[in-house]
Amino acid sequence: MALKRMDNVGIVVEDLGKAIDFFRELGLELEGQAMIEGEWAGRITGLGDQRVEIAMMRTPDGHSRLELSRFLAPDVIADHRNAPVNAFGYLRVMFAVDDIDETLDRLRARGAELVGDVVQYQDAYRLCYIRGPEGILIGLAEELGRAQ
Repeated sequence: MALKRMDNVGIVVEDLGKAIDFFRELGLELEGQAMIEGEWAGRITGLGDQRVEIAMMRTPDGHSRLELSRFLAPDVIADHRNAPVNAFGYLRVMFAVDDIDETLDRLRARGAELVGDVVQYQDAYRLCYIRGPEGILIGLAEELGRAQ
């Protein structure tokens, strides 16, 4: 059996509403929200009886999803939000954008902070990392020289 696709990337947040608003501003669409709870869900995650409020965000092309989760139970036990770019484990999500400067202006109004600089890689991309809601690391890439 062949792999079909990557279904989603998950990020745990404290303030689900703020995270939804931020990713909407980036251009993702809210596909739906739900409460995931009970023993069956805990059997998947290994956390036992759990209550998690989730929001599924979809990219405009419909091919990628971001699952935002707010754990109500059990308590969150680790915090990786301020990990530097060279830390082990999940680090960032990269989004392709039409105009990196315009995107940065919109996201700064929602609290985003540029991590380093906006740089150009050859004649192919303009790239940067930002810290979004709750310090989540997000990459932005603007492809150069091709019709978008």
